[in-house]
Amino acid sequence: MNRESVLFSRQFPVGAELQPQWTGVHFRLWAPSCRNVSVVIKKDGHPEKEVPLGNEPGGYFSGLVEEAEEGALYRFRLDEDPQLYPDPASRFQPQGPHGPSQVIDPFRFRWSDHQWQGLVLKGQVWYEMHIGTFTREGMWKSASLQLPE
Repeated sequence: MNRESVLFSRQFPVGAELQPQWTGVHFRLWAPSCRNVSVVIKKDGHPEKEVPLGNEPGGYFSGLVEEAEEGALYRFRLDEDPQLYPDPASRFQPQGPHGPSQVIDPFRFRWSDHQWQGLVLKGQVWYEMHIGTFTREGMWKSASLQLPE
């Protein structure tokens, strides 16, 4: 069976995902207003490599990058924009939210909170406030003056 005839098996709808049956990482991004998307990979000791992603229905772009592996840094180029963008579905941003994303295998993560029982719903209060519609001024300070009511 050849790779081109197989749909990649993904656990998650978007993001960078290692492919156990192939060498490399499958990238998928939703960018419906773009005509072209490519992923720019940076591996330690190697120059950056830019790989165009294929266009899918519904505004998605995807492709397998054989040179990518766990730990590789990557960003996306949208159309011809010189600015490179991190993955909005990134699992790790080692250089902060505007830096490159890093390929992570989420199934290798070792959870350490098995004893945690969660929160008790009784006594919890959830409230979502939209400051721009809650106050005429659209400021937190003006909203705080109305909270006692």
